[in-house]
Amino acid sequence: MSTTSLAATRGESSRNGTVFFYFGSLTLLVYIVLPHGYLIDIASSFILKDQLHASAERVSWFRLVTGLPVYLSFLFGLSRDLWNPFGLKDRGFFFLFAPLTAAIFMWMAYSPLSYAGLFAGMLLVMCTFRFVSAAYQGLLALIGQEQLMSGRLSALWNAMMSVPYVIGAMASGYLAEHFSARRIFLLVAFMTALIALFAIWKPAAVFGHAYEQPLARGTTFVGDLKRLVRHRAIYAPILMLFLFQFSPGSNTPLQFYLTNELHASDAAYGYWYAIFTAAFIPIYLLYGWLCKRVSLEKLLWWGTIITVPQMIPLVFVHSVPTALVLAAPIGCMGGIAAAAYYDLAMRSCPAGLQGTLMMLVDGFFQLSYRGGDLLGSWIYGRSPTHGFLYCVIAITVVYALILPTILLVPKEVMSSSDGERDPRLEAEILAEASTTSG
Repeated sequence: MSTTSLAATRGESSRNGTVFFYFGSLTLLVYIVLPHGYLIDIASSFILKDQLHASAERVSWFRLVTGLPVYLSFLFGLSRDLWNPFGLKDRGFFFLFAPLTAAIFMWMAYSPLSYAGLFAGMLLVMCTFRFVSAAYQGLLALIGQEQLMSGRLSALWNAMMSVPYVIGAMASGYLAEHFSARRIFLLVAFMTALIALFAIWKPAAVFGHAYEQPLARGTTFVGDLKRLVRHRAIYAPILMLFLFQFSPGSNTPLQFYLTNELHASDAAYGYWYAIFTAAFIPIYLLYGWLCKRVSLEKLLWWGTIITVPQMIPLVFVHSVPTALVLAAPIGCMGGIAAAAYYDLAMRSCPAGLQGTLMMLVDGFFQLSYRGGDLLGSWIYGRSPTHGFLYCVIAITVVYALILPTILLVPKEVMSSSDGERDPRLEAEILAEASTTSG
């Protein structure tokens, strides 16, 4: 290798390292305080269950309705693509909405604990933090497209966001048992405020000319909406992630099954989700290696086939130790699919609409999560003897429906491996970019 080539390789490696470190650090901050993430979601569910004595269905309804801003995430994503707060683009959203979210958590901490107060507070933070999430996910997808690293960034994103989920799942039950609601909300408020401090950093490897490239260009509000609807690549990842997250039985029904029927502690439920989530991480790292060597098309098929029977081991859970042991293989089975679906979502973003599509995907993902949880709670409650078995059957059938959706993905989007240029895809992007600027 020549001196010039060696220097170029080292320069690219250094740039990629900065990109990975930036998004890895930001992911940790965003997901540890995500209002619908494990830490806050599970802790609030135990506050509802144990302190406010809510039933399983009422907890599910609380989760479903307070998630309304999340289901409408595409509006926040569109705001990210059209609005430029303080002239700082995505960093402006961090500076503005992270402190505002922290202030609402402070208000929740010092308000009397009640169902109505908890409902109002969670609804507000769901709304304000959506702007932070839109900026984060839009920037991630933009860099993934521009630097041809959507697969590696998907693997990094999923692996790093799993860490806060593991911490949240491990800590949420303990916090619910040993901490007051006030102390929990104060802790989250402090961590949310750290995002604004993080936004001071502006590495050139991430932000250098990022917003000046053709992929970052949008048009008008109406023009962007028309482009979004006409961009045929967006529909498959939305549908895939909707089906993937629609798993009736793996949330509230599992929580009540473990704690009520198997007499597990609140902390044991958190431990189950911690093990389940941690098991994804090595598979995400494997995906980061595979995506540079295998086309996305093959990874989509492989990952989905492995995922279809993912939840069947839950049928054999009749004791808490068994549940904890089976949590690891269950988690491993979903890793390739999850990373591939998000890889596909990032590749499928129209020019200038990265925030809109990623938040549209996230909105449908969370709507599916809450809707599946509500359906699972209904199924679970209708059959005291076999309700949980019926939930697992429903999950398996839904996962099998993901397979035919792969046929909806345009070939040019999934035919290449990560870092590999596809002339057909580039031509389509350039044509769209020229249309937006014309």
